[in-house]
Amino acid sequence: MKLDRRAALGLIGSGAALPGLGIGDAMAATPPAASFDHGVASGDPTTRGAILWTRATPADPAQQAAIPIRWHVAQSPDGKAIESGSAQARAARDFTMKVEPRTLKPGQDYHYWFELADGTKSPVGRFRTLAKGATADAVLAVVSCQLYPGGFFTAYDSIAALDRIDAVVHLGDYIYEYGAEGYGAEIGKKIGRDLQPPHEIVTLADYRTRHAHYKGDKSLQAAHARTAFICVWDDHETANDSWIGGAQNHQPATEGDWAKRKAAAMQAYFEWMPIRDPQGNDPWEAINRRFDFGDLATLLMVETRLLARSEQAGFKGETPGRAEIASVLAERNRPDREMLGEPQRAWLERELTTSVKAGTPWQILGNQVVMARVNGPDLAKLFGAEKAAAMVAALDPSVRAQVEMAQAGYRAGLPFNLDAWDGYPAARERLYDSIRRSNAHPLVLAGDSHAFWANQLADRDGHAIAVEFGTSSISSPSIGDTLPQVPLGDLLQKASPEVAFCDQRAKGYILLTLTPEKAVGDYIAVSTIYAPKADTRSLRRFTVAKGAASFDKG
Repeated sequence: MKLDRRAALGLIGSGAALPGLGIGDAMAATPPAASFDHGVASGDPTTRGAILWTRATPADPAQQAAIPIRWHVAQSPDGKAIESGSAQARAARDFTMKVEPRTLKPGQDYHYWFELADGTKSPVGRFRTLAKGATADAVLAVVSCQLYPGGFFTAYDSIAALDRIDAVVHLGDYIYEYGAEGYGAEIGKKIGRDLQPPHEIVTLADYRTRHAHYKGDKSLQAAHARTAFICVWDDHETANDSWIGGAQNHQPATEGDWAKRKAAAMQAYFEWMPIRDPQGNDPWEAINRRFDFGDLATLLMVETRLLARSEQAGFKGETPGRAEIASVLAERNRPDREMLGEPQRAWLERELTTSVKAGTPWQILGNQVVMARVNGPDLAKLFGAEKAAAMVAALDPSVRAQVEMAQAGYRAGLPFNLDAWDGYPAARERLYDSIRRSNAHPLVLAGDSHAFWANQLADRDGHAIAVEFGTSSISSPSIGDTLPQVPLGDLLQKASPEVAFCDQRAKGYILLTLTPEKAVGDYIAVSTIYAPKADTRSLRRFTVAKGAASFDKG
């Protein structure tokens, strides 16, 4: 659904920053009582500022009057403000508010806060502006997939405690749409992580309530207060396995028109996330954008769900025979199937080319789903038919049928995950052609899979293209979690030449440190997500030398 600027503003309301409103005018009327229950957040940093976000929660849930808020930026948590302003939190935007300072200096840490006319002050947040010119290093935390009932967000406590971090790169699944009896429900009930609203979210009010519920998490609040987030959505910000025309978890007969549900989800997303609102005539789905960390790195965020993606190839619930498997393979291999779409692919190629020509050492793709070729492990081939049959027979009956179906597909040549780039091989080759023409060897970031990956990407002819750092989830369970008897990560490595490492059980994030000479990815695992506190450890470390398309050996 394409929206022009006027239509977008009409949908999201006029609750953005109001630079023309005088502070005295904004504070003249006595505002309704309110509080900063959802903390503060920053995002989309520039060399001169960042998007600053908060929500003023009215004491009266029926409140409709706008709430004036002042904002301040300083060089220390209790320092004198060096830039201030005022804006209003409006009912039209669910009393959320975003502003953007524009007079700050590049490559420096700043602190910010909001306050109401009665003196109520928000928590103090911190962010770092983008560097400009010669840059010695950059540090990014790469995260994805935070299912609220799936576990506590302990990884965010670790991120909040980091001494140095430039930004968090969030690759999507910031919220999940399921109800309290859906995905992860059993875990949530055991550890007391209940959902609001308790039903699957479909309407604008539902999506707003779910975002508010997530933003009430103290670990998430701490990470947002620590540093700027650079975000893109994946599927669950709308509905599971979404594509340009619908989603696996959207049933028009009972849940209405997909375009309306998507518009409601996007409105709530832009209200509740510290992300720059759509500009000009850009559709909401087009949130591909560029961030330059001085002369060191170019981060390109891409959109792989709502803008152009073709519907996933896959079985429709039946037990597959040869004909059904052949049909899925034929659909998967159609040359016209899309992920990025031609306009976004062309934009990405231009930006990569520009970055390479400028002599920037690192080009980074903030991409949602795993890009590597990941072959489904044929257990019979790996262990022999008799042992493989015994392994499958020992599985819980609730997953045994799915494993048997998957094994039939793997033996016929289907990949491990049809919802990843493996489900769109022709689109992946078009992307690789663009990367090759740009002369880049990018670092590809991936989320979605709830597992850690280190992959060495190659085109159809086996030529090295890039390396992929795949982060596990903050709390969402993986396929490996549901098959504790199966060493799935090891099996995927053995079956897939592009997979250098895969851990299907650990949860956490990747700490990516860049210098002009090398990129180092530390895979940080938390000790538990089933208790509010956790320790962390470095699970693995992978290093890439400047200009290389493979990991350093050793």
